[in-house]
Amino acid sequence: MIRLTIDDHVVETAEGTTLLEAARQAGVTIPTLCHLADLTPEGACRVCVVEVEGVRGLATACTYPATAGLVVHTHSAAIREARKSVVELILANHPLDCLSCQRNLACELQTLAANLGIHDIRLEGERRHYAIDDTNPFIIRDNNKCILCGRCIRVCQQVQCCNVLEWTNRGFATKVSPAFDEPMIESSCVFCGTCVSACPVGALTEKPMYGKGLPDKKVKTTCPFCGVGCNFDLNVKDDKVIGVTSNVSSVVNGRLTCVKGRFGIDYIHSPERLTTPLIKKNGKFAEAGWDEALDLISAKLGEIKTNHGSEAIAALSSARCVNEDNYLMQKFMRAVIGTNNIDHCART
Repeated sequence: MIRLTIDDHVVETAEGTTLLEAARQAGVTIPTLCHLADLTPEGACRVCVVEVEGVRGLATACTYPATAGLVVHTHSAAIREARKSVVELILANHPLDCLSCQRNLACELQTLAANLGIHDIRLEGERRHYAIDDTNPFIIRDNNKCILCGRCIRVCQQVQCCNVLEWTNRGFATKVSPAFDEPMIESSCVFCGTCVSACPVGALTEKPMYGKGLPDKKVKTTCPFCGVGCNFDLNVKDDKVIGVTSNVSSVVNGRLTCVKGRFGIDYIHSPERLTTPLIKKNGKFAEAGWDEALDLISAKLGEIKTNHGSEAIAALSSARCVNEDNYLMQKFMRAVIGTNNIDHCART
């Protein structure tokens, strides 16, 4: 453990910690745009700059190592002016369609500008004019709103390990894109949406949630698609699920989801979804209660076993159940029915 001083407070932290991590441990807020705790530090946005006594210029807190005896200032007038200038430069060529942007009121750049007291855009810069990529059913990619923080690139490479996104071109023409700047639908992207969860602005957004506005609430729940047990947040508006977003506090998966977990929830409000058991009566399916349905299943299985033997019965279990449910299913077939005729739908 080492000791250093941050804003006149003596802070004790582990050796190898960055100034940003040390400050957060001490309850000191330093704004960031390119930093995520589960990614390697980048130091690209320059929003987290701080003053370190004895060091020339301003240092990026997310990359500067905390060492014993350092004296650090995080909210001086010079630092606030530097951060304000950085954000103003970003806004100089950033689209100002906040009211119609899907990230409105949930945008890190918008929040940071408000916290820094930026009300007007003093600077004018050249605007980017990229075509919006909405060729796939899951993600909208608008490079005009990209602030070049690199979070989507690093999360794709370091966390998801897909290496789909990368920097292209140089200078003002720098942009983030798949190889050869091809549409995402034609790339090797698996549409897990992890890049969307990392984007601080509206450059990458969930297509199913486009135009839906802010949710009324978020409900943390467990994904129903397989037995891994991933957690995420259901975004609920007007008592309907409008989409899924990552919950980084999830122990099992963090921000990671697969394409089914993040974008496969449209079945919830499908008019074709079964909501009650159906029993065929007089050649047509009719709604039934659970007790009636289960009694019928039990009677039919018993009848088949009595008349034709246990080997006349087989079962398919489900990948959308937890492992314990699948265990009970095979136990039921082997111990109760008396057959090994059980398989699993994941074989498909």
